[in-house]
Amino acid sequence: MMWNTSRWRSAALSALFLLGLGTSAEAAEPVKVKVFVGAMFEIGKNTGDRAGEFQNWYERYWQSAEPIAVKGALNPVYCNADGVCGAVLGMGKVSSSASMQAILLNPQLDLSQAYFIISGVAGTPPSRGTIAEVNWATWLVDYDLGHRWAPEEGKPGEPTFMPRKGYESVRLFQLNPALVSWAMKLTGDTPLKDSDSARAYRQRYPQDAARRAPFVGTGTHMTGDTFFHGPGMSEQAQYIAKLYGADDYVITEMEAAAITLVIKRTLGSDRVMSLRGAVNFDQGNPKETTLEHLDPKPGETAGGFAETVENVALVGARMTDHIVSHWEQWQAGVPALPAQ
Repeated sequence: MMWNTSRWRSAALSALFLLGLGTSAEAAEPVKVKVFVGAMFEIGKNTGDRAGEFQNWYERYWQSAEPIAVKGALNPVYCNADGVCGAVLGMGKVSSSASMQAILLNPQLDLSQAYFIISGVAGTPPSRGTIAEVNWATWLVDYDLGHRWAPEEGKPGEPTFMPRKGYESVRLFQLNPALVSWAMKLTGDTPLKDSDSARAYRQRYPQDAARRAPFVGTGTHMTGDTFFHGPGMSEQAQYIAKLYGADDYVITEMEAAAITLVIKRTLGSDRVMSLRGAVNFDQGNPKETTLEHLDPKPGETAGGFAETVENVALVGARMTDHIVSHWEQWQAGVPALPAQ
């Protein structure tokens, strides 16, 4: 039999080429992530301009980090040498959870022992929170999964929401109480930034909670793609929280329940934290209508945005740095709280 030398040479070169690709692809070990921070949006660049939800984190941990491109994620992931990673996931339940799923499945990252901080800004009811406060979630509730109808189509004064059956396991998440307790122990006394504009804005509201200086607290975070406003919708959110057996509703946001569901299905949710800073009230003051509050005139906004995003990072970094610097205690799971 005569050998076709040109065909043999082509096959040999192809085999060597494929072996070379395999060697290159397998050379890099995945990053072992200790803490992953997921923000929802950034206003401009990651550093050097007006800060959104990510910039203060980026400037603390990733200024010298190379971006890791992740197929399916909205933005790249950044990691430092200590195993702290983060990314801008996108706003709303669909975009943020799609990015999180892509990151979880990416072979460049080993998130099997990671703690997750879902970090962003939010709204709060004036009866329970104030501008520039920072809040750790005890419960996450999906605001959207249910039936709703117009108030005039039901009995006066009765709720206009009914849960939809079949969604019990995806509409409510209790975050690890031990982890929340650790978060408050480590960050509850964090000195928070404030602004003159936020102080003045709080005085428009009669509620004692609304007039408070910024503080670190806990409570239920209500996740909904609906950016709801007004006392009626706020009361409905509180009704849903109580209907589901959660703590008082204190934060309205758009992503955490969806992101947590994705993490839970992949790794479990014992290491998930949701951290939000309040930049607006979920309703107007007694002298303005809901629509006036929803679309304020120039100079009529709450103020304190820059201070709030800085506060979130200040609080979150204390938790992050403790986990990383005590990794031998945290690697296997949330350690027991020290005795009082």
